[in-house]
Amino acid sequence: MPQFSYKARKRSGELVEGQLEVADRPAALAQIQRLGLFPIAVESAKAGAGTTAKAGAKNFDFAALLPPSMRAQMTQKRKPKLQELATFTTQMANLLKSGMPLTTALTSMTHLESKGIPAEVTRDLKQEVTEGRGLSDAMARQPRIFSDLYVNMVRAGEQSGSLVEVLRRMASHFQQFAEVQAKFKSAMIYPAMVICVGILLVIFFMTVMMPKFIDIFQGFNVELPLPTRMLIYTSNLFTNFWCMVVSGLVLVALIILFKRFQTSPAGARKIDEWKMNAPVFGKVVKVNLFGQFSRTLGTLLQNGVPVLQALKITEQVMPNILLKDAIAKTREQVTDGKTLAQPLAQSKLFPQLMVDLVRIGEETGDVPGALNNLADTYENELEIALRVMSDLIGPVLIIVMAVIVGFLLLSIFLPLFKLIASIH
Repeated sequence: MPQFSYKARKRSGELVEGQLEVADRPAALAQIQRLGLFPIAVESAKAGAGTTAKAGAKNFDFAALLPPSMRAQMTQKRKPKLQELATFTTQMANLLKSGMPLTTALTSMTHLESKGIPAEVTRDLKQEVTEGRGLSDAMARQPRIFSDLYVNMVRAGEQSGSLVEVLRRMASHFQQFAEVQAKFKSAMIYPAMVICVGILLVIFFMTVMMPKFIDIFQGFNVELPLPTRMLIYTSNLFTNFWCMVVSGLVLVALIILFKRFQTSPAGARKIDEWKMNAPVFGKVVKVNLFGQFSRTLGTLLQNGVPVLQALKITEQVMPNILLKDAIAKTREQVTDGKTLAQPLAQSKLFPQLMVDLVRIGEETGDVPGALNNLADTYENELEIALRVMSDLIGPVLIIVMAVIVGFLLLSIFLPLFKLIASIH
């Protein structure tokens, strides 16, 4: 009877090897599964006898001995972007919608292009699902890739039997957030480019052009005006080695102090408070935060996640400490039996429009719908606010650059005017 060598994994993730004497390869696979193992490779012992030992010694996969969660952390160098999660989720929803079993769909996902999410992640998901775990439990073992929001929504879809619909909604959720991020980044491109070009021009002028003017000014027998003396002093800071070293050390110290302040609870709260109250920019921050809160909580509730758990997940994903605290207090009061609208109003952080629409949603029994309508409203407001901010930043930067250039020209020409006046 033919012999087959195999590689398989135990439920604990341990790799095992062995040989079976069975009629054919399908029988070998069935026998391996009856042993409680997950088959990885099954080959005829005769075909692999001459090469398996060498190849195994040369290409042995030591990472395969690690648990799936540790392998995912080794292969995943960064968290996937929202757009990458949206693409991954859409692909999985489409495969399941076509009637594929979950394990077959996960197998197909390993061959699809999913930028930002390695194929190893999907293989680990398939292995754990094959071993009897739920998809949400398998995803929970890879927190670097799948957040609590993602895991809980998948779990709700599994429990309600509407996993495909949940995946579609989640893909739409990530896509909408990715579009908001893209709009915000595109609004910042022009100001960032103007600022960078301005800084480079000032540095070039101070280090290359200004020393030549200083040589000319030193030949004048007149007292230099204050703006010119200030410019010469600044230029010396740019060109003197020790001044540059001291300035660099001061700058590094200031950055370190700011980082420490930013990471401290009081500092982080102060910075988030400033962001929300800043002129023009604060409007953008508030609208973005309220839209993110409405979309996240509405999507969770719409997919069957209990309200307390949905509030906890929403609190975790919010990037603003003030909003986190308001959501935490809301969750405590909802636990005490109050409605959602009442604690939102008591926080005095959420706008009245949100409170009124949530109250109407509670009266009509459609809080998720009210929150999703709010999210649509805030996303439209965000687009307008970004456009207004972008339109304002352009003229402001032009004025700032004009003032800087005017000061440079004034500092250069004032000594010349003074010299000409002294000659007459």
